[in-house]
Amino acid sequence: MTNNFKNIHIGEMINNAVKNQDLDSARICSFFKCSINEIEHMYECESLEADLLLKWSKLLEYDFFRIYSQHLILYSPHSLVNNEKKDLHSPLPQFRKNLYTKEIIEFILGLIKSGKKTKIQVIEEYRIPKTTLYKWLDKYN
Repeated sequence: MTNNFKNIHIGEMINNAVKNQDLDSARICSFFKCSINEIEHMYECESLEADLLLKWSKLLEYDFFRIYSQHLILYSPHSLVNNEKKDLHSPLPQFRKNLYTKEIIEFILGLIKSGKKTKIQVIEEYRIPKTTLYKWLDKYN
């Protein structure tokens, strides 16, 4: 499964995961209680509703939501507002820090190794702490 965190085509990713696991179409149709045509339509969709994505995540035992989380980590604009004040009264759950998956680390290091981005560009554009980037470079090179 090719990880493209900038341009996400979730249907394609799901289809690749189904093929990779060699999952039977009848089992998928039974799980979703729908026809093969409806399943194939989902493969063509660039995005899916959250309840469908949750079902796919359960069926394929893979967290497809994390793909979107990785997109936010890499491509969301940096907030200039003081987050502590903003988050005090939010009814939404608060997360302490970003979690970098192996795929994110490989993506970032690949940009540097290929020469597409410099270390400074990565630090500035993706807001990865300098010490974190250098630890990755030491550990994974």
